[in-house]
Amino acid sequence: MPAPMPTETDLDQETFDAIRALVYQASGINLGPHKLTMVRARLSKRLRTLGLSDHRAYLALLREDSDEVIQLLDAVSTNVTSFFREAIHFGILADYLQGLHQAGQQRFRLWSAASSTGEEPYTIAMTVCETLGLPASDCKILATDISTRALAACRAGSYTAERVAAVPPALRQRYFIANKTEFQVRDELKRMVVPRRLDLSSPPFPMTGPLDVVFCRNVMIYFDNTVRSALLAEITRLLRPGGYLFVGHAESLAGQLSGLQCVRPTVYRKAPH
Repeated sequence: MPAPMPTETDLDQETFDAIRALVYQASGINLGPHKLTMVRARLSKRLRTLGLSDHRAYLALLREDSDEVIQLLDAVSTNVTSFFREAIHFGILADYLQGLHQAGQQRFRLWSAASSTGEEPYTIAMTVCETLGLPASDCKILATDISTRALAACRAGSYTAERVAAVPPALRQRYFIANKTEFQVRDELKRMVVPRRLDLSSPPFPMTGPLDVVFCRNVMIYFDNTVRSALLAEITRLLRPGGYLFVGHAESLAGQLSGLQCVRPTVYRKAPH
């Protein structure tokens, strides 16, 4: 017989707090007390898949199985993204890359630090190609996320017509292959993007840098000041002098900008030597 459905009340406060602590330890994501209903809803499918009838049994499993913690993070992390989100960022990116290229730079390294399902790194890739020409100069875009599910979607590079609606028609024709139901990112664009799983709460990271640009948008809102400060310090270390950091509109970096200068809201630059 299938396991009974979890009840609306079986995620008690003590179990919820223990799950919150595990999420924070594994990812730096700070789930507020008001997230209990959201966590219960998102875990219900996982409990059914595992044949578990209550969240206490699931908590016991989490404490024994580190692989299941990754599944937990997949379930509770929010992967909201879109192509050309905050379009002004990509205009600034294009101007910066063009200046570097005109100065003779041929190697470019960029990082989409919360790449989700791939819309952001592929938008970066399109911007690079439009600015530097296709095929672009030696250019790689590291696309990292804590969610294995989101990274799988990024690697697949396949999107519905609704998802690519924000891509200008000329770019859609140039960089996607359309079939009956989906739009597939072309191989020349996919080759520029390197998806990797990374926990942003656990610096130092394996990259050596220097990076020309970092996009770290709409993820630091889930971190407390301790995690956010450590992440910003690591981004600053990895950025080349004069390199750019783009963040989300809801993210305030006030009091945490050691070595970064605010160019305009959501846009920061590492101080030149």
